[in-house]
Amino acid sequence: MQTLDFFPPVVDDPYTFGAVAAANAMSDVYAMGGEVLFALNIAAFPRWLDRAILAEILRGGAEKVREAGAAIAGGHTIDDDEPKYGLTVTGIVLISELMTKAGARAGDQLFLTKPLGTGLITTAAKGGAAEPKHMEGAVQCMLQLNRAASRAARSAGVRSATDITGFSLLGHAAEMAAASGVQLRIYLERLPILEGTRQYAEEWLFPGGAHSNREFFAPRVQFAGGISEEEQMMLFTPETSGGLLLAVPADKVEVFLQNCRSLEQPAWHIGEVVPGSGIVVE
Repeated sequence: MQTLDFFPPVVDDPYTFGAVAAANAMSDVYAMGGEVLFALNIAAFPRWLDRAILAEILRGGAEKVREAGAAIAGGHTIDDDEPKYGLTVTGIVLISELMTKAGARAGDQLFLTKPLGTGLITTAAKGGAAEPKHMEGAVQCMLQLNRAASRAARSAGVRSATDITGFSLLGHAAEMAAASGVQLRIYLERLPILEGTRQYAEEWLFPGGAHSNREFFAPRVQFAGGISEEEQMMLFTPETSGGLLLAVPADKVEVFLQNCRSLEQPAWHIGEVVPGSGIVVE
């Protein structure tokens, strides 16, 4: 679930907040190679909040779910002093097409399907430090469904994926490496980064979750010399509605990229899977 303070202009644009929350919730299904069937609204709202705001949040979520070819089948709401909104999502996937964190193999190539930076930019926006064009770029990124990326991977025979959300790129990558019994090698200069992200990293505007992620996952990550502390922290920063991290078999890369082009889905080649354990950032 998302609290309203994660998205600073929510009172001015509650519709977009609801849509972003829905896109984020559906990513778990897409990370498994599935399609969304239906979703339930889960919401907590204070009595003092204008009901028109609540209606727009729910409308945004419903229309994003409809974009996914699914429907809102009901939901649950409670009174709470802190506004919250999220969805529980039900999807379907063929077992033969299932993508998991445990399917990466040495020789696979790593691809990321969205830029990084939503966590830093929204945190900067909370403090009034984010430029409007940077916030707009982050919003458009968060609104993008992972449906096309999932379909491109599934059709190419990819069997290992994870979505990049609260545990950050490195946290989710570390989970994939551990589940698959391999090492993921990531190249910093290949990572797609939203405009403004590096600026806010240099200003040290990291959310609390970035520090928690670093504390928990740092023992599994090796950084090459010359990578600054703010660059390291940037890769530990939580993302909202981030892209998919995909381990694509080497002989499936061209098919995957062709699928991405036909679906107008960006994909960045950020590294590879090698024998070993943990994460190495070059």
